[in-house]
Amino acid sequence: MEPSPLAGWDNFFVITGSSAAGLTGLTFIVITLAAEARRVNPHGLRAFMTPTIVHFGAVLGLAAFMSMPRLSVLSLSLSFAAGGLAGLVYVGAIAVSIRRVVGDYVPVHEDWIWNAILPALAYGTLLAAAFLIWRWPRPSLYGVAAVSVLLMFIGIHNAWDIAVWNSLRDGKNAPKDPEI
Repeated sequence: MEPSPLAGWDNFFVITGSSAAGLTGLTFIVITLAAEARRVNPHGLRAFMTPTIVHFGAVLGLAAFMSMPRLSVLSLSLSFAAGGLAGLVYVGAIAVSIRRVVGDYVPVHEDWIWNAILPALAYGTLLAAAFLIWRWPRPSLYGVAAVSVLLMFIGIHNAWDIAVWNSLRDGKNAPKDPEI
């Protein structure tokens, strides 16, 4: 009997899933602290912070799915395709949202790289793995692992970038709305 292509991957997905869950919780704390300091631009939050949570959630969801018993090549292929397509559509929506950010911030090249280009690369790789897993199941799983790690690093970078930006900007540009 051929061993499962997922044999030996348990620890990797437990570690990445746990890390993504912990980082998601920390990101919510950063959002809460920034909101209490009245330093949150709701448009910027949607354009830059929400994708960070989505990427961490994608890693967590992928880790949970990959930890399920008795996955077949078909179920892996379908889930990678669905996740890759959904991610690419979401990154497209984020790119449009970044263009429309209202306020005192003008997106720079680094914003495009970390919020559109790298996530599109990650989700595109996941979509490619959906097709490649039929021919090369074991090597394809390394691509999926790379997607998980890349999405986590994207999330960490973007959360750090937002936290630093919010903490360094002066209170004069903070939103005036008391509901925020």
